[in-house]
Amino acid sequence: MIKDSKRIVFKFGTNTLLNSKGEAELSRIQSFIEDIVSLKKKGKEVIVVSSGAIKLGAKTLNLTPEQKSVYDKQAFASVGQSHIMRIWEEGFEKENIRVAQILLTEEDFSNRRRYLNLRSTLSTLLEYKVVPVINQNDAVCPSEIEDEYACFSDNDKLSAIVAGKLDADLLVIISDINGLYDKNPKENPDAKLVEVVEKVTKKIEKMATGASSGGRGGMITKLRAAKIANHSGANMIIASGKIDHIIKKVFDQDPDTPKTVFLAGETLSSKKRWIAYASNIMGKMTVNECAKKVLLQNQKSLLAVGIVNIEGEFSRGDVVCVCDEEGNVIAHGITNYDSTECRKIMGHHSSKIEEILGGMVSNDVINKDNLVLV
Repeated sequence: MIKDSKRIVFKFGTNTLLNSKGEAELSRIQSFIEDIVSLKKKGKEVIVVSSGAIKLGAKTLNLTPEQKSVYDKQAFASVGQSHIMRIWEEGFEKENIRVAQILLTEEDFSNRRRYLNLRSTLSTLLEYKVVPVINQNDAVCPSEIEDEYACFSDNDKLSAIVAGKLDADLLVIISDINGLYDKNPKENPDAKLVEVVEKVTKKIEKMATGASSGGRGGMITKLRAAKIANHSGANMIIASGKIDHIIKKVFDQDPDTPKTVFLAGETLSSKKRWIAYASNIMGKMTVNECAKKVLLQNQKSLLAVGIVNIEGEFSRGDVVCVCDEEGNVIAHGITNYDSTECRKIMGHHSSKIEEILGGMVSNDVINKDNLVLV
């Protein structure tokens, strides 16, 4: 499964690329590059998603990123991004490999046309044997720094969306931890590594802990990434970048190398992956228990009669989340009506829509073909 992977996305976390002082771990990064070059020589296609810009920028300015404003972090990112990119560029140049910098904002994904154009650009770079080095454009878009409702708010999720968009076979998250443990290993010496996860269930999610110092991720975001990757047909691996030549050992399938493998499951279509994971959520619809059952059990369209509340301001064609009355997210979907229209027709049968609005776009508020259970 690992050796047969043709297209691979590697995501490198902040605490893997930098030390506790915010300085780049140059020898470690070079070892990553050497292992990646070795894979490319075997015919693999590689995409890199790199964190580290904010912390490296703060170090350059002799400041600390903790408890700073969004604008401070944007400034740190703008300083640090050029540094982190230069490290990748110089490292790959030693191996006669070209790289391309790609800085992404949420609109590159939430806008369907830009989302498709991005795929074309990345695919072309791979044809030219170039290694794309991707990061969030923190310098201009604060929502990527702190908005959990943006289509991506951390590089774990970004790497999974990129893997899905490019139909990658494998996503490898190089972190500062060996993988998923059944409980927090920093607090529990008897914690056991979970070597294989067939499906990310609620039981698996309960094992997760929060972000590590200096980063914005943590095991929670990695499990979210695993869901996205697995639903996109890609397997995912978490392994520790602090193990010497970890990439080589993973692909050599060294039995003594600790890691967690998340197996690909049911694959969503490209459009449904975009609805579920790559689009910004512009509003929220709350549905009653009857509508919840219809959605979950029968996977039918969402009708106005089942909606009990509308939050946010959105337009026709926007992606919204559908929640139950306890606030649990059930689904994401493309709405056929804007927020003003939805407030007028919610709780009414479809036969009343034309009378209420003076016209009717559709019998359903969200068609089943544009609805994804999450």
